[in-house]
Amino acid sequence: MSGVGAIASVPATAPVTEPDQRRSAPDPVLPAPPPLGVPACRENRMNVCWSLKGGAGTTVVAAGMAIAAARSGGRPLVLDLAGDLPAVLGVDGAGPGVTDWCAAVDAPGPEALDRLAVDVPGGARLVALGAATWADAADARVAALVEHLRAADGPVVVDAGNLAASLAPEALLGPLVDRSARSVLVTRACYLSLRRLPAQVRRPTEVALVVEPGRALGRADVEAVVGSPVRMRIPLDPAIARAVDAGLLARRAPRALLRAVGDVASSP
Repeated sequence: MSGVGAIASVPATAPVTEPDQRRSAPDPVLPAPPPLGVPACRENRMNVCWSLKGGAGTTVVAAGMAIAAARSGGRPLVLDLAGDLPAVLGVDGAGPGVTDWCAAVDAPGPEALDRLAVDVPGGARLVALGAATWADAADARVAALVEHLRAADGPVVVDAGNLAASLAPEALLGPLVDRSARSVLVTRACYLSLRRLPAQVRRPTEVALVVEPGRALGRADVEAVVGSPVRMRIPLDPAIARAVDAGLLARRAPRALLRAVGDVASSP
């Protein structure tokens, strides 16, 4: 057996034998998830992508969701909390952004945040990470940002990045991940990634699985550990990698990525 369910109990009286050097290493045993606690209210249009390990692909998935929403007729607001979306989407991200809005001493309103958004080819609007540090962010401003995103009329896509390494305050990450209509864990079918899940208190509404050939673990293993369904399967497509490396994902979004992320504009 492989993946989840490959646990076999060995009687204490079983004879001890020399290891067979020809036998391959046993499949990793994945831990079971804790009970899933889903927040009672997720009535908003936020789509938050996050991971627990660097390099999982949250930025690409978030960019794909924003592009798909724009192509479906929406005008999504995209929030970059990881710092890589401008390069991937091919836009200028050097100006003020979300950290500057949260640190502003003159307390500008939500309309000022919207003015910070830069147009992305195809129709999305991107608010970059910004130049200020999260240490300068005021608690009241962070809370106001969460409420503004939750009350947005159109689709909102957030790249929260790797939560284990993020410098964003918990007062921002917690509500975004826990209360979003779609809280998307981006992961690979990797034992090192999945073994961190049981220690993570928050649960996603769904999983975006980056599909790699040759992995011993599969979709069923991921769903069993995470406790949430795999709704997106993102292929390791060379066309996606080329578009990302060239900063042309918004202009030349590969069909494989758009098919994988589906229709974000019609999400709750």
